[in-house]
Amino acid sequence: MLRRRVFHAALQQLFTGTQETERALPCGLLCALRGGRSLDLHRHKSSLLDVRERTLIAVKPDGVQRRLIGQIIQRFEQRGFKLVGLKMLQATQDVLSEHYCHLRTKPFYGNLLHYMTSGPLVVMVWEGHNVVQTSRTMVGNTNPAEALAGTVRGDFSIHVSRNVVHASDSVEGAQKEIQLWFQTKDLLDWDLWDQTSTDDV
Repeated sequence: MLRRRVFHAALQQLFTGTQETERALPCGLLCALRGGRSLDLHRHKSSLLDVRERTLIAVKPDGVQRRLIGQIIQRFEQRGFKLVGLKMLQATQDVLSEHYCHLRTKPFYGNLLHYMTSGPLVVMVWEGHNVVQTSRTMVGNTNPAEALAGTVRGDFSIHVSRNVVHASDSVEGAQKEIQLWFQTKDLLDWDLWDQTSTDDV
């Protein structure tokens, strides 16, 4: 624990400090932190912000009923994303009507709400580099007949109205959906140990 604190303190000093800060660090540590090369501080700060991009993923009632929760979570973990929010709940009509407000004029809207309230959901927030677009690719096309093998829907979905999972379609949409389903206190900021190897991309 102490080693991690020292390491993170050194990182913070390196990326926010002055030349005096760099001179105060042992040469071996400084070279190791830099990976043996000079750093572009602006690029590193930008990548850190990008790593904090978040998306909302929800396992729908059919995915829960078919006990697919673990397999879906595993795919996002193996991809390298960080889970920062997770809860199982019975969705209310009010929350769902706001979540699907863009579909209110569609003929299937009533059936959609009925289906989404037919059983529990598992709602998650994942964080990582380009997580919104990557998650959409991992989830696959809404219509399982057009979803590629290897995607969640391509592997598990049986009908367009029972397509297992929801994924935010844009960064802005993700922010709105996360605020709808989660309170700030429900989301955890925590250090992913292996993230330092993927931050600077």
